[in-house]
Amino acid sequence: MRAILETYLILDRIMVALPDRPSMSAEEYLAWEPTQEERYEYWDGEVVAISGQTRNHNRITINFFKLLDDSLNLPYEIYIIDVKLKVQPGKNYFYPDVVVTCDDRDNDPQLVQFPSLIIEVLSPSTEAADRGIKFAKYRQFSTLQEYVLMQAEQPGVEIFRRNQQGQWVLSEYGLGDSLQLESVNLEIAIADLYRQVQFS
Repeated sequence: MRAILETYLILDRIMVALPDRPSMSAEEYLAWEPTQEERYEYWDGEVVAISGQTRNHNRITINFFKLLDDSLNLPYEIYIIDVKLKVQPGKNYFYPDVVVTCDDRDNDPQLVQFPSLIIEVLSPSTEAADRGIKFAKYRQFSTLQEYVLMQAEQPGVEIFRRNQQGQWVLSEYGLGDSLQLESVNLEIAIADLYRQVQFS
């Protein structure tokens, strides 16, 4: 009972004076974040709010998830938007748009820790982080084989694959191409990923 009370006191203290990007411990973040209406990531001790996404961003994410979910069976597990990725214990917790795991060690009900495929849909507010700090952190996963970046404002897909030497190799795809996802042994038409997406 005392532990529960202490948790509530911690949560209350955090919520009373919440700056734009508050600092807290990972334990405080993991207790506090599920109680919030919005989603927050944890970047090296700093809590970062996830901004709202566009209709294109949402549609592309749904399309990618549905194509994977319709085609893959166990041991592959596909998660979307609301499942956190434990990047570095106690340091970094991110929300990728889509993440795939096929690792038996991924048995935490709240977190994915051993991804094989990560997909991020780019927007003006997230592109720099997705290409920079997040990709740098994601590369630390020994299980990660592919990292996909999808444009939301115009057709275009980039995929970074880890080769046998451990180097990340970039391939780019246009609207008329097909994407071969080696991590899940699946070919997807780029046009299907952009189904019902309207470009200005």
